[in-house]
Amino acid sequence: MLLLTKSIFAVMIGFFLSAILGFFIVPLFKKMHVGQRISSYVGENHKKKEGTPTMGGIIFILSTVIAMLVLVATGRVSYTSNLGIVLIVFIGHGLIGLLDDLLSIKKKNNEGLTVYQKLFLQVLIAILFFYIYMKNGGQTAFVVGTLHIDIEMGFLYGLFILLILVGSTNAVNLTDGLDGLAGGLSAIAMLAFALISLMVGYEDIGIFCLVLCGSLVGFLLYNTFPARIFMGDTGSLAIGGAMGAIAILTHRELTLIVVAGVFIVETLSVIIQTFSVQVFHKKVFLMTPLHHHFEKLGWKETDIVKMFWIVGLVLAMAGILFGVWL
Repeated sequence: MLLLTKSIFAVMIGFFLSAILGFFIVPLFKKMHVGQRISSYVGENHKKKEGTPTMGGIIFILSTVIAMLVLVATGRVSYTSNLGIVLIVFIGHGLIGLLDDLLSIKKKNNEGLTVYQKLFLQVLIAILFFYIYMKNGGQTAFVVGTLHIDIEMGFLYGLFILLILVGSTNAVNLTDGLDGLAGGLSAIAMLAFALISLMVGYEDIGIFCLVLCGSLVGFLLYNTFPARIFMGDTGSLAIGGAMGAIAILTHRELTLIVVAGVFIVETLSVIIQTFSVQVFHKKVFLMTPLHHHFEKLGWKETDIVKMFWIVGLVLAMAGILFGVWL
């Protein structure tokens, strides 16, 4: 009962902090003219959104970090090395995204950091992750009990960490293309990982997931259609990094594929489209990522978001089943 009460409180504190911060940050960013530049190829419906404030990820990043500091300081949550790693990855990727967004605003286009600059910064975070993880006796084997997989990776586990972090951050980043899409899917995924973490004995990570889930729901007050602010790379990279780190630390890497299934399909649509165009000179989809394909088919933005949320929820439930009972 104490854990249930703590869990509900975690969601509530995340939600209210995010809602309050958003109330002040949204008009502040609007006055500062930190607007998102919209690429012409996405269509007129999106061009109308040009100038909408970006870097909104600051809202749920700050609310989550503040809430966790309060919970740790008051003894409601025990500080562990795992929690420290998650916070480092979460904040670190948020800072990479923030730098990327600031450069895009300064250049007045969507070109912030280069791919190599982003990768270099992500490598640094992965190295720090691996160092803390190994120092505290973390296992370096890839284990999936259900499938009887147990592969000792040794120092190659550091590369494995990097691949998951890069993959998850890019997946969330590509999905962030419609109002509320990435935010809603991320809240669902975090709720799933919260339940998985709590059930397999990682209370500290579980509470972090619940706080972030609440913060994302609070952020959606300002991010659902019509969005008053976008999360930007600040938010998408932070979420993706946290999601990847949580999957690694709870040893549920395959579960991540299920829970984050919509993010992965969105990424695969881009890979398939690029390969098909370059090799066969033909498009498989009308436009990628996949959510834009449905837009080209004439679907309303809100209908696409609702459909993706429903699919995300079903996959999250399947992920809980796979991650805990199977």
